[in-house]
Amino acid sequence: MSNITLALDPATYRTARVVAAERGLSVSALVREYLQSLKPAQSASEADAMAQMLEWAASTGQFSASQRLSRAEANDRSALRGA
Repeated sequence: MSNITLALDPATYRTARVVAAERGLSVSALVREYLQSLKPAQSASEADAMAQMLEWAASTGQFSASQRLSRAEANDRSALRGA
């Protein structure tokens, strides 16, 4: 973990200490939780695209994570072209 230093006015620091204590946290943990909440969530379109891809993979019956290809099969370009 990396450390940061914040400069806060006394009233803000006091408020942070009170809120942290009410939640049973340190001020550092309170700030960490807040900053982690700012991480962008996966967009709905990305989630939809992933769900569609997984649904397609399951429905085609052509994909299985347990299928293993040899190195030659993985690099066989003619098989990819359907030749």
